[in-house]
Amino acid sequence: MSRFAGAPRRLRRVSSLRATFTVSFAAVAAAVTVLVGFLSYDAAARLVRVDQQTVFAEVVQDLRDQVREHPLQPQDFASPDTDHDGPLDDIIRPSRTDIQVLGPGGAMVDRGTPPLPVNRHDRAIADGGTAGELAEHKDVDVDGDRYRLATVALGGGRGAVQIAQQFSDTEDLLRELQQRTVLLVGAVVVAAGLFGWWLARRITRRLVRLAGAAEDVARTGRLGIQVPVTGYDEVARLGRSFDRMLGRLAQSEEDQRRLVQDAGHELRTPLTSLRTNISMLRRIDELPPDAREELVADLALESRELTDLVNELVALAAGQSDTEPVRHLDLAELAEDVAIVARRRTGREITVHVTGDTAVDGRPTALQRAVSNLVENAAKFDRGGRSPIEVVVTGPAPRTGAGQSGDSGGPDTGARPGPVRVEVLDRGPGIGDDDLVRVFDRFYRAADARSLPGSGLGLSIVREVATAHGGTPFAFHREGGGTVIGFTVGR
Repeated sequence: MSRFAGAPRRLRRVSSLRATFTVSFAAVAAAVTVLVGFLSYDAAARLVRVDQQTVFAEVVQDLRDQVREHPLQPQDFASPDTDHDGPLDDIIRPSRTDIQVLGPGGAMVDRGTPPLPVNRHDRAIADGGTAGELAEHKDVDVDGDRYRLATVALGGGRGAVQIAQQFSDTEDLLRELQQRTVLLVGAVVVAAGLFGWWLARRITRRLVRLAGAAEDVARTGRLGIQVPVTGYDEVARLGRSFDRMLGRLAQSEEDQRRLVQDAGHELRTPLTSLRTNISMLRRIDELPPDAREELVADLALESRELTDLVNELVALAAGQSDTEPVRHLDLAELAEDVAIVARRRTGREITVHVTGDTAVDGRPTALQRAVSNLVENAAKFDRGGRSPIEVVVTGPAPRTGAGQSGDSGGPDTGARPGPVRVEVLDRGPGIGDDDLVRVFDRFYRAADARSLPGSGLGLSIVREVATAHGGTPFAFHREGGGTVIGFTVGR
């Protein structure tokens, strides 16, 4: 129940990932669009407002200069000159302005369109005696519209001229620009969301397929499910890694199944023999002394072989787990340690020959087990032999440095790249040609070796160790009689 309950949660996580992509993409697009739109609108509005205000200020200043230079009357501004060269034309030409002319005391001489408000301060300006005196009103309401208003005195109490510039239409234009900017931002956000959803769907589509494959494996337990892998990006790398992981798991499951089957087959024979001998123990009093001794010896031998078989199985399973950490070690020193122990166990003479650089990166216990199995195998099949068992460890030859060619630099003592080779040579009866190709199979024993003690797992452990270290096992006839069995270790 719990296994299937996890599937909706995984689907929700995939969906939320797609939603996260979509929202994130839309949010980034919205933030960028809002920022650009705000800055663009602010710059445009500032530019338009400053431009309008500058034009109005220039018109007012021109009017002040005119009334200071010439003693003008209100009638001079009352109506445009037919030749368009009067002072009123000079005012209205630069920009769209509304003009209203006041007489002495603020009396209306020429009403503006629309009429402009006249307050006490404006009347005082009209009665003023200084030409060009100015009264400004920055925000005046005229028939619902907003205006800038300036009243310029003609001097000598002759009146004043009022100039007004409407800026509410400019604000309306800017407001419309603002609305359009908001609409554009909204459209961009929607478009970005749709594009983000499409992009997220395209990205997560392979993740959904990968999650489906994982759910199929969890539901069915089958490790041979095909994992869909396309592309070369991170998702594709994840798919390939998942596919390789399933392959490793499938291989491990197959190895475990074969190990259990082979172990069951090999354990059946000694267990059957033990049961038979144990059943004979009930009648041990009826047996003659020689038969008793033989029965006890058989029980001891079979229990010893069963113990060895179990130990070999445990060693083989441990070798497949790869839990031992990798260390930098010298295979020559490891072979020397194996030879010392083997001399005590077998009483045989065992020599070690070393050539080249034999340092490798590997798992010490596994490699020691492999070399020990080779030496014990040679001692077992060369019982009573007088020739020493030879262990040969050969590594890559050192590089020849430039210093040997007459250069000033010293010789390069680094090793050439290449595997390290471990060989065990004996003078036993040898191995048949048909058996050489199968000698590293699990539980395989040659016909002439089945009477000897052993489980048939020793050389298969050598193969497992060599393969795990990037090498290969090998076996061939030794010139002059005997066998050469060994393996290589990658560097």
